[in-house]
Amino acid sequence: MVRDGLLYALGLVVVAVLLWFLVGSAWLVTIPVLLALFFLWFFRDPSRTVPQGRGLIVSPADGKVTEAEWIETSAGSRLRISIFLNVFDVHVNRSPIEGTVTQVEYRKGLYKNAMAPDSAVVNEQSLITVENPLYQVSFKQIAGLLARRIVCNVKPGDRVERGQRIGLIKFGSRVDVLLPSEAVLKVKKGMRVSCGSTVLAEMPAAPEA
Repeated sequence: MVRDGLLYALGLVVVAVLLWFLVGSAWLVTIPVLLALFFLWFFRDPSRTVPQGRGLIVSPADGKVTEAEWIETSAGSRLRISIFLNVFDVHVNRSPIEGTVTQVEYRKGLYKNAMAPDSAVVNEQSLITVENPLYQVSFKQIAGLLARRIVCNVKPGDRVERGQRIGLIKFGSRVDVLLPSEAVLKVKKGMRVSCGSTVLAEMPAAPEA
């Protein structure tokens, strides 16, 4: 359970108690109680089995793959995978690879529908890059129409393991993953992926780091 869920739920329980003493209406009390239960469910943080093996890149988010395409960046060609999270998905994010965090860049922006093509550019977002001696993977936490806060719990210089929790995006949102050009894709558009356990891609013949 993410701490935010407990805080939201506790606040709503307090509201329910106050309504009971001030109004005495069971119907009114039911509303904050149901909302408290929803927040406890929404901010769930189930354990995941992280695949073991050299060169594996796992999904940093739960959701549905909406794009898997090549793009050109200042660092050369990259394979971009876009994952859309709806309100029913687990919103905790995990590191796709093991390595050192070399970049965390937060940028304010809009709250357009995360399915919109330009949401990766104009929406509020955090760009995180993790690098090991062999390759690096970058991913964006992108706020959506309902998402109003991005939480990132790592900073440059931190050492992370594959599948380690690094933050969350509250409510509907999107995560873009930029993979090295050598990566062998293991998913396709339309597939559902699980954070920390679904292998998105694999680096060919990757030796021990």
